[in-house]
Amino acid sequence: MEKQSASVRAFNDDGFVAIPSFFNAVELAEIEINLDRFVREVIPTLAPTEVFYEDKDRLDSLKQIQRMHEHDSFFGHLYRGKPKRLAEELLDEAVVAKNLQYFNKPPVLGQATPPHQDGFYFMLQPCLALTMWIALDVVDEINGCVRYVKGSHKNGLRPHRRTRTLGFSQGISDFGTEVDRAQEVMCIAQPGDLLAHHAMTIHRAEANRSERRSRRALGFIFYGESALEDEKANRAYKQKLESELAAAGKI
Repeated sequence: MEKQSASVRAFNDDGFVAIPSFFNAVELAEIEINLDRFVREVIPTLAPTEVFYEDKDRLDSLKQIQRMHEHDSFFGHLYRGKPKRLAEELLDEAVVAKNLQYFNKPPVLGQATPPHQDGFYFMLQPCLALTMWIALDVVDEINGCVRYVKGSHKNGLRPHRRTRTLGFSQGISDFGTEVDRAQEVMCIAQPGDLLAHHAMTIHRAEANRSERRSRRALGFIFYGESALEDEKANRAYKQKLESELAAAGKI
C-alpha cells in the first residue's frame, strides 16, 4: 500500500489542510496581473449573476466572481494545472473542475461568512468534493481569516437555513455547540498559501474589521468523478436564489 503524504493525512483526518507557498512569488505576480486585467476587461462583459458587489453602486466593493475559468483562458489554464493535480491526490480519484471563483472582503464592508458546509450547496451523492482557497493578501483575524471545525467532515450534513449574506445564502442553523467551538481552528495565511477542505467540513469567517486591508482569495472547486450531482435540484435552487437576489436589487 502506498504511503500517504502528510497533506493527504491531514485532509482525511482533519477535513482540511494548509499548504504554505503553494504558488510562489513569480506565479502570484502573474495571477495578480491577470486578475487586474480580468476585472478591467472581462467583468464588464459578464452577466449580473456572475459578479457580486457588497454595494453594487460601488465598483471598489467587488465581492465575488463566478466561473472565471469559463470566461478567460489564463484562469482556465491555471485551474487545470497544480490545483487539479492536488485535488486528485487529496480525493484519491480523477476530478471534475466545477468552479474557479474570486472572493473578497473589502475593508470595513466585507461581511462575515456564515458557518456552512459546501456540500449543502453541491447536492452530491456521494459528497466527494473539495474546495481550495488561495490567499492573495495577508489574511489574519482582523480581516477575516477562514476558520474550520476540525474533523467535522466525518459527522454528516448539518441543518442549514437561509441567510442574508450575499454569495453565501445558507448557514448552519445549529452552529455554536461546545464541540464546534472546541474544535474550531483559525487559519492565518500569507499570499500564495493554500487551504483545501472537504465539502463536508464546517467553516466560516468573520467580517473584515480592517480599515485599509482587503481579504482577497481565489477558490477552486473540484468534484470527484464518482460524485453524482442532482442537477435538477441544483438548477431549481439557483433559479430561485437568482430571482430573490434580483427582487432585492442585489444583482
